[in-house]
Amino acid sequence: MEADLVETVKLYKTLEIPAFSRPTTCVSLADPDEYPLYSGLVGCSGRPAIPVIDYQTLVHEYVVPHSAAKHASGYEAPYLVGALARVNNNHKLLSPRAQEVAAELGLEIPNSNTFHNNTAQLVECVHCWEQSLAILDRLLEQGIEPETPQVQPRAGHGYGAVEAPRGILFHEYEFDKDARVKRANCVIPTAQNLANCEADLQAFAPSLLSRPADEIRLALEMLVRAYDPCISCATHLLDVEFVDE
Repeated sequence: MEADLVETVKLYKTLEIPAFSRPTTCVSLADPDEYPLYSGLVGCSGRPAIPVIDYQTLVHEYVVPHSAAKHASGYEAPYLVGALARVNNNHKLLSPRAQEVAAELGLEIPNSNTFHNNTAQLVECVHCWEQSLAILDRLLEQGIEPETPQVQPRAGHGYGAVEAPRGILFHEYEFDKDARVKRANCVIPTAQNLANCEADLQAFAPSLLSRPADEIRLALEMLVRAYDPCISCATHLLDVEFVDE
């Protein structure tokens, strides 16, 4: 695993990251003690972190006429979720080797170049590799005891947030007395990024107008894919048309 990461970093250093910058709000989990992936508060750059239960005071979903997918805004503005948002908000909590790799790859913090989302993903891979080794060492030292969870069905209402690879995922459920789901709401990272992606495309496109059509199309597709959308979104999200005037 370590050898693979070393070679991946070497390969990544040979790639040319397009020049682009558009400052935006970054939303991710926040924790003062560790790089947060599974728990914590909801962090929003430039604002105090909030409890997960209050996520709807930050995240506002809305429908747009040109898309079948909901969009989202944070405090009435598009925002970024994903690896770059996490690194921007929590870079001081990255493992030592991950911070070294970030510097080696030229990932300056704060970073407003969405193409560097892929750089941040590689930095996180190094962080998770180091953390995984530490967790395994701790388990080997402490041992693992079999556990049989005791579950008593009851009515309830709960919220959660976790960092999926593409960004923070909010999920909320309401159960009846038999523990059957009455209502569920999931706010997925790809949908949260849609409005920010559109704002990026609008800012990036004017800088490409002097290039040939094929280069313009490729550059815009690269920007979309830097968000690491699912395969269907990566394939069908962008349709570039050129109009002669």
